Amino acid sequence: RCVLKELESLGKALYGAKLIAQRFQIRNCSHHKDPVSGSACLLSMIEQGNPHHFFIATQDQDLANKVKKKAGVPLLFIIQNTMVLDKPSPKSLAFVEKLQTSQLVPEHQKQSIVQLKEKEGLAKQGEKRRKRKRAGGPNPLSCLKKKKKKTEEGQEPSSEKKKRRKRKRNR
Repeated sequence: RCVLKELESLGKALYGAKLIAQRFQIRNCSHHKDPVSGSACLLSMIEQGNPHHFFIATQDQDLANKVKKKAGVPLLFIIQNTMVLDKPSPKSLAFVEKLQTSQLVPEHQKQSIVQLKEKEGLAKQGEKRRKRKRAGGPNPLSCLKKKKKKTEEGQEPSSEKKKRRKRKRNR
């Protein structure tokens, strides 16, 4: 609501931006009775760690720099009629890495788990090896068929004596 109020107050120069902003769902903010600037309103909505998982789309560099200082807030820009999702900020990357390290099992616990498995006989007996693919021969569909070899014993006597007749042409 604060962004729409700010766009109305700026007049006809930003009428197109106001129409675009009106198409989207309007979120209620804590200062609906006394509106503040759009950037201050957006920053207040993502203040407690972005619980609603908002994306911030802005061309304002000052607002973009403030958003980058918050962890877990994606930032969108428009560059040459194309929407671009900015890469995660260093703050967001550090936050994700901190989460991952806190979820991992410590090394001494892994060792104790392995020892307990061996003690109970649950350890892996043998690992399966993958079969290597061997190079195959040529494609059988692209090869010529093998010719049958003629043997003297296998031939019929009648086939030797047969002669081919020549055809006569009728004119």
